[in-house]
Amino acid sequence: AVRLRVRQALEAREPADAVRVQGWVRSVRSQKEVLFLHINDGSSLESLQVVADPSLEKRDLTFGSAVEVQGKLVKSPHRMQSMELQAETIRVVGPCDIWSFPLKMKQRHPLEYVRQFPHLRCRSNTLGALLRIRSEASAGIYSFFQDNGYVHIHTPIITSNDCEGAGDLFHIETSSEAKESAGKTHFFNVPAFLTVSGQLHLEVMAGAFTHVFTFGPTFRAENSQSRRHLAEFYMVEAELSFTESLQDIMQVMEDLCKTVTSTVLCKCPRDVELFHKYIAPAQKVMHVTGKNCSPVILFSSSCRISYSEAVEILKQAPPTFTFKPEWGCDLQTEHEKYLVKHCGEVPVFVVNYPYDLKPFYMRDNEDGPQHTVAAVDLLVPGVGELCGGSLREERLSFLESRLQRLGLTDAYQWYLDLRKFGSVPHGGFGMGFERYLQYILGVDNIKDVIPFPRFSHSCLL
Repeated sequence: AVRLRVRQALEAREPADAVRVQGWVRSVRSQKEVLFLHINDGSSLESLQVVADPSLEKRDLTFGSAVEVQGKLVKSPHRMQSMELQAETIRVVGPCDIWSFPLKMKQRHPLEYVRQFPHLRCRSNTLGALLRIRSEASAGIYSFFQDNGYVHIHTPIITSNDCEGAGDLFHIETSSEAKESAGKTHFFNVPAFLTVSGQLHLEVMAGAFTHVFTFGPTFRAENSQSRRHLAEFYMVEAELSFTESLQDIMQVMEDLCKTVTSTVLCKCPRDVELFHKYIAPAQKVMHVTGKNCSPVILFSSSCRISYSEAVEILKQAPPTFTFKPEWGCDLQTEHEKYLVKHCGEVPVFVVNYPYDLKPFYMRDNEDGPQHTVAAVDLLVPGVGELCGGSLREERLSFLESRLQRLGLTDAYQWYLDLRKFGSVPHGGFGMGFERYLQYILGVDNIKDVIPFPRFSHSCLL
């Protein structure tokens, strides 16, 4: 028998003899003359209907059990699917104790409920849909950059580079080091951290390959249990050489989001529909019409304002903010969400941030009296900041002066070398992958868009 995935069987155009399908039972309905099963193997949101003789029913053929079914793939009279499987044999590979199994047949479990079972929640429809979307979005990101001539770089996860200003770090030490005195010798001879960003490593590579990107795990030691923070998350980062315009960086941000979202819509329309129907019915940021997969609101229009304009908008706002908006202070989440609302619930590019607010590597705009750097944040509805980027300071004298004032000259001598040997105008950005998924799906809690939520079950710590 030819083995088919459930998705392949559902998409088959012609009947077939002697096929074999493996998966887990999603429903069992036994009638006097016929036995109906629905089985799913994770390849699609839809399950495959199996029609069998009641004599094939077994005692351990229950919801949640793993089965292997062999038979004929035939046209289905059911209007909701084109094909069904007429079973000739049904083998229970792994039985399931339905009384203790926390997921119940034909129940739509809330995200708060399945979060209690991180080792089983991927078997729910919602998390299954999320992980398929996440997989296709990841593939879409790689395709976008490769189609546009970027070189993929594996930046290190363990690094001595703290990427000044990118966030609090997790310090790495061996178990034996932790027991020794403060004057111990480090495993790597220098203090080592889990990476908060691959940006500085990408800048090295951009000096040889022009356009580079990385996509991997990053870590922030911010002690927050909020709905928008993760200790470990995935970051998409890119660096572009030979660019003198912040608009170029913003265009790549926008094109990336549009392209990846279109990929998700084309590959996972039913999965996306599940979220917009049951999880976030008010979100509905996109639609699919036949083969025309396009984000409707995601980037159909966007707004661009300066940081100074943003502060003035916030100062004139009716709401009372927890954090008072002042020029020179960072924008908080409450500020970001208000700015998006003020601009008509469209993505908002905020550009030119205060010089003293941003890290040393951002390009000095040489403006006054409000001294700014060429930085940009992309704010989106429901999430706040999605992407952040800047032009990088490529001028040696400017960079030397700033590093000297910050007392970082010795630590970043290698960074100065990049400006001595063939320096070019360049810039880049980073996008939080989980926040992107939050935005397109309308998920409120960022912990619901990761495969394994941390610290929620002893076996997964």
